[in-house]
Amino acid sequence: MTGRRPRTPNAALAVLLNGHGMSHKGLAFRVNQLAGRDGCATAYNHSSVARWLAGATPKDPVPQYIATALSERIGRTVTVEEIGMGAAPEEAPRGWDFPRDRKEAIKGARAHWRAADGPGGAFAASGYVLPVTRWLAVPADSTDAAPPPGPADCAPTEQERSSAGRLIGREDLKELTDAAEQARVWDAQFGGANWRLSSIQRCLSERALPLLDARHHEATARELFSITAELSRVAAWAAFDAGHSAAAQQHFVQALRLARAGGDIEMGTYVLTTMALHTILEGAPDQALDMAQGAFHRGRRHASRRVLAFAKLAEARALARMGDATGASTALSRAESWLDKITPGVRDSPRLSYVTHSRLAADATEIFRDLRKPKAALGWSQQAGELSDVHQTRAVGLRMAVAATAACQAHDLDQALDHADRAFTLLQRVESTRARSYLDDVVTALTPWAAEPKTTAFLQRMDQGALTTVAGAAR
Repeated sequence: MTGRRPRTPNAALAVLLNGHGMSHKGLAFRVNQLAGRDGCATAYNHSSVARWLAGATPKDPVPQYIATALSERIGRTVTVEEIGMGAAPEEAPRGWDFPRDRKEAIKGARAHWRAADGPGGAFAASGYVLPVTRWLAVPADSTDAAPPPGPADCAPTEQERSSAGRLIGREDLKELTDAAEQARVWDAQFGGANWRLSSIQRCLSERALPLLDARHHEATARELFSITAELSRVAAWAAFDAGHSAAAQQHFVQALRLARAGGDIEMGTYVLTTMALHTILEGAPDQALDMAQGAFHRGRRHASRRVLAFAKLAEARALARMGDATGASTALSRAESWLDKITPGVRDSPRLSYVTHSRLAADATEIFRDLRKPKAALGWSQQAGELSDVHQTRAVGLRMAVAATAACQAHDLDQALDHADRAFTLLQRVESTRARSYLDDVVTALTPWAAEPKTTAFLQRMDQGALTTVAGAAR
């Protein structure tokens, strides 16, 4: 029951299948079930799946059954185009791919950022397998790659037509850099779901991408790619914070590919490390560990010490989620050592100015909470200090929530409620799905003391605050 055999193996299917740990037998079994449900008797087995991976395409409607089975496994919609058994590549959805060719990468970025809405669905660990593999293999496009002209099959926008004839300058690049920094500050202060962050996508589609068609030297083009990568990274983190996991993954993939187009290995290291943090928080620390370690080793000779410290910090967080106390402590110590080596006046990364010893202490609070070492966690929280800067609202609120759960582990109800109260006060100010999940963790940790009057009073305050927030949003 197979049709034509393509010339090459089906890499797209392999990435989705192997990247998410679905066995050949498991896929064949589910396809047979789906076919039987529709009155079609099939007898596929592991050998059938091997043939599909080798390039064979089964007749309709079997490709849809395969896509449905993978959708169930991954937790988001997988199309027949995505498994390499549907429409021609140019008709396939953009965003998840990581083209080797620079021109195709920019074409894909245009298509991605022009789309009005991001995809729905849950986080899929397999979505990062191909991009990460290709970036680790080739982290920078060759220096002789010329900036691509506008794609012939995509009509230029008004902004692209107006940009194409002029030479871009420092003011253009500064405008984009300032936009990325402002968006990062907004995200930290107000949360990823705040309306202000909608401007970042407009900046990408209406300002950054049209400039790629302007006249510029290769050095300017590379800087432009790097800045656009940072804009995409900020948009990705904001999307994740707002609870849009699939959109966040696509934005991160675009950011990593743009960093490679810019030949900026430091930016790629930074983006990949942020992707590792995303993967940790989505519940896949084992894969995140590989990403963080890969980012560090690829950036070892290219990235600033602050970026390398950030990569080691992500490694420590992944190891903590995996229960490896020794490995997490070692990675944390190395992150601290890289921060200690930063010398004033020596090349540093302004994008990571927030990665300081206080930030490291805040992350260490969560690391030791995850390792169920509450005394160490609470000690690190004290080292982090107050961090009263208004731009750190979400970060401080999240740390207070983590400290509250650590205090619960230490069976210190008074301290837990004190931290919980501060966390709730701060996180009420931000629009963030992630913040709500941290508060949910606090409520769960307080369960053993649910009958205590102090606990009851706090939980009632949380309920009333939630209702107030909902009412305010409705207005």
